[in-house]
Amino acid sequence: MAFRAFTQTHVYEKQSASKEKDKSSIQCIECYDRNLYIGTKEATVLHLILPSGTDRDPIPGQSKIRECRVRKLGSSNQVAQLRVVPLFNHLLVLWDRSVTALNMFSLEPVPALKKIQHVYLFEVCDSLLAAQAECVEMVTSSSRRKAIRIHVVGVDRWDVVREILLLQDPVALAVDGACVCIGTSDRYLLCDIRTGSSDELFPHNHSRQRVIVTSMGRGEFLLNGPESLGMFVMKTGICQRPPLQWPQEVLAAGVCFPYILTLQPQVLSVYSMIDQQCKQTVSLSGAKGLLSTSDGVFVFTERDIFSLRLVPLKEQIEALVRHERFEEALLLLDGVQGHRPLDSYEELQKAVTCLAGFVHFYQEGFSEARDLFITGELDPREIIRLYPDFQSCLSNEFQSQLDQLNKGRDLQVLCQDDRKTFHHYLAFLGDFLRAVRGTERGLKCSKEVDCALLRLCVELGDTENLQQLVAFPNVCRLDHCVPVLEQHSRYFALGSLYQSHGNHVEAIKTWVKIADGLHKDPSCTDVYGHIVWTLSQLQDRDAVWTFADWTLQRNQEIGVQIFNKRQPDDRFETQDVLALVEKYPLALLLYLEFLIHDLNSEEEKHHNRLALAYVTQSLREEEESDLRKTRGKLQQLLWESRFYDVSTVYERVESATLNIEKAILLGRTGGHFEALQVLVHQEGNLQAAEAYCGRAAQGRDTQFRQTLLLTLLQIYLSSEDHSSAAADLLNNNPRVLAAEKVIQLLPDSWSVQLVSQFLVGSLRETFHQRRMAELQKALLQAELTRHKLIWMQASKTKLRLDKGQKCKVCQRELAEPQFACNLTGELMHTSCPVLSSP
Repeated sequence: MAFRAFTQTHVYEKQSASKEKDKSSIQCIECYDRNLYIGTKEATVLHLILPSGTDRDPIPGQSKIRECRVRKLGSSNQVAQLRVVPLFNHLLVLWDRSVTALNMFSLEPVPALKKIQHVYLFEVCDSLLAAQAECVEMVTSSSRRKAIRIHVVGVDRWDVVREILLLQDPVALAVDGACVCIGTSDRYLLCDIRTGSSDELFPHNHSRQRVIVTSMGRGEFLLNGPESLGMFVMKTGICQRPPLQWPQEVLAAGVCFPYILTLQPQVLSVYSMIDQQCKQTVSLSGAKGLLSTSDGVFVFTERDIFSLRLVPLKEQIEALVRHERFEEALLLLDGVQGHRPLDSYEELQKAVTCLAGFVHFYQEGFSEARDLFITGELDPREIIRLYPDFQSCLSNEFQSQLDQLNKGRDLQVLCQDDRKTFHHYLAFLGDFLRAVRGTERGLKCSKEVDCALLRLCVELGDTENLQQLVAFPNVCRLDHCVPVLEQHSRYFALGSLYQSHGNHVEAIKTWVKIADGLHKDPSCTDVYGHIVWTLSQLQDRDAVWTFADWTLQRNQEIGVQIFNKRQPDDRFETQDVLALVEKYPLALLLYLEFLIHDLNSEEEKHHNRLALAYVTQSLREEEESDLRKTRGKLQQLLWESRFYDVSTVYERVESATLNIEKAILLGRTGGHFEALQVLVHQEGNLQAAEAYCGRAAQGRDTQFRQTLLLTLLQIYLSSEDHSSAAADLLNNNPRVLAAEKVIQLLPDSWSVQLVSQFLVGSLRETFHQRRMAELQKALLQAELTRHKLIWMQASKTKLRLDKGQKCKVCQRELAEPQFACNLTGELMHTSCPVLSSP
């Protein structure tokens, strides 16, 4: 069955003898409520009473239509127009180029209102005056002059209040408020009945019978424009709608929102004002004219009257939905909402939007489908249930509200026959579920959404989205999701799922099995690192202790991070950790470094244990090629730490081959000579000996460093093998070593040439220091001279002390001969505090 915007009813058929056929034909009609008026060719007005009922169809047991009154106006001339003025119960009749007022019920003439003669057209307008129940306005066009007149019509009078001259005779006119739209033989005009001004709209080339002007209400007119276009013009002269393409032979046009109805001799066409498309055609042989009402139109032929009543908008939308014309339904629904609001608009709009989404869905228009589903607030479970193998994600309480079973079976066939296309449908499901997951609609069925998303990510191999789902808070049902993950060997995601549900022990057990090779899951390349990071952040201390041994056994260097990387307010007891890592040397060393360097521990036992751990590590690595890293840490600790016990560490180092460390410890006790002896004779590292002097002298004065270097020089000179080292020591430190002290230590066999470089450098340093001292002395003398000059200038200044003069500070009189003066010349008591100068 085709879509219908209007339903047709045969309202009236005029019965007469065949010989009177031409004389009794219908010329015009008017309607108000159930009152229908007919003007005939033989100067007769008929008053009919329409039957009650919503569609003007008779109620069972009641006659169809009742003839109430007949009024014969004369012997000839047709009735051209009828208009009702219900405010005064007037029926205005244009006959024989005159406007006559009849009572709209009795059809008797109104005695007080005389005929208005020489009228070609007239229209009644609703205005503010009518709203105040005083009078209405009427516009007439003269049959003798090129003008229109504005009349004020009351219950017993009508007066001409304005006449507006025109260049051409009006052929058609319509009134909306204070604006009159006029069609002449070749153009359309807009006139303001208040000011009398007029504006030309556009020309046309229609015959007089094809000039159409219809008021649409709200200050808008419909005109028969050029090129068979229905033009919409506002009273301001602008067009807010695109023109409507309609047939050439249009006799009349009417408006019944949201439709435009055009009448041709054999057919009535219904166009939508929203999308400009023809929605319905009605065959009407011999149609002559139509009359628009609030809920439809009347169409009349010479002998018949038909009613086309607007189908309720909700029923129209439902009919479009039944025909799967969802886009049209949405356009109609949105277009009428502002003009004729529907009580159930929101629910209807959501339902139609979702159905339109399904059309795009099955046509693989996934982007449009997703937007429509979200706009229509579709229950995500309606989509989930369409996918094979996903029904298990839904709870038993869910009952679908949509009839999509056949389509669902099509999707299941697609899954079996066309996996590539079905893969696109799976991708759409993921996009849609992720889009609605955090919305109000998605939260109402969050378990089903999360379960479906998990299964979908597993099916598509989407590791990134799967991990993002299970690693963050979710409401996946474990009884459904755990078997799915195990079946597809997604054990890492399974552990994350356990963790997000608060089951940390099961999560780590699952990951441990992956790390130990009991489970195969290539989705995570560093499972062990993830376990360590998880344990370092975990507040469940029992779980941490449960897996601490396994973590350290696998990798001490990384495993100790479960204690080192914890939050400051969640650290374990130091003694408990030390007791655990005691059997893991590298872990112990790293944890002690964490205590000292990161936590700034000042406990002697921690520093002792770290130093001894370094010693042990160095001895263990003695067979390896590179010991510099560990020994460098040990030496740095021995130099910088103030909290270890030197004797305890020395006992461990004394019997070992760690001579540099032994020297540092001897130096910490003040035995610098012994320390240098160890470095020179036992270690045989002369560079280390000189570096020792520089390191030991840090933070001390130059004299102490000189003493250390002289001690090293003595050790060098005590052995003939180190003569060249002694010379190099002198030549490298001429600014530190004093020449007079060095000369006393040098053997007599040494020549001046051997130490000439040292002597020159030493003398230069001595001269430099002497000249710097002289320069400093000269600068101080200059500063002293400047201060003396200021004092002399101040002492020669004459000061005058008058009687009654007051102190600048205390404001008391200066009565004593002693007083003071500041730099600005202000006097004060010598006992008053000196104020800073401004």
